[in-house]
Amino acid sequence: MDIEKILKILPHRYPFLLVDRVLELNEGKSIVAIKNVTYNEPFFQGHFPAYKVMPGVLILEAIAQTGGILLHFSLPESKSRIVLLSKVDKAKFRRPVVPGDQLRFEVDLLKLKSRFGHVKGVAYVDGEKVVECEIMAAILDVEDMNG
Repeated sequence: MDIEKILKILPHRYPFLLVDRVLELNEGKSIVAIKNVTYNEPFFQGHFPAYKVMPGVLILEAIAQTGGILLHFSLPESKSRIVLLSKVDKAKFRRPVVPGDQLRFEVDLLKLKSRFGHVKGVAYVDGEKVVECEIMAAILDVEDMNG
C-alpha cells in the first residue's frame, strides 16, 4: 500500500504522517509498515541539533498510526469511525533512531471490540528491535467527533 492509499485512511498530514508504506496487511491480524527517517525531518531541528535523535514519542505515534491502519481494515463500517490513541503501555526504547534509518513496524492485533482496539507493536531498524509497546485505541463514530 503506497502513501496515496495511506492518506485516504489516516487523517494525519505532514509533518505528522509517520507511515510511508504498508508492506503486508493481514486484516484482523497484523500489519507491517515502514518509515524512512530522513535528515530533513522537522523534529531534528530541535531534537537534538548536535545529536539528531528521533523523539521516542514519535516512534510510538508511528506504531499507533500503523495500528490505526490495521484497525481500519479490521472494523466494520470503518469509513464512519475514527481511531484515537488512548493508552500506551509496556513501552521500551532500546536504541536511538537517527537520520538514514528505516523503521519497520510490525503490529499485531491483540483484541478488538466495538469501542476499542488493543495492539502490540515493535519497531525495528536493520532487523534490530529499537522500540516495543502495547497500544489501546478508542474507536469513535465520526459523528460523535463533530458535536
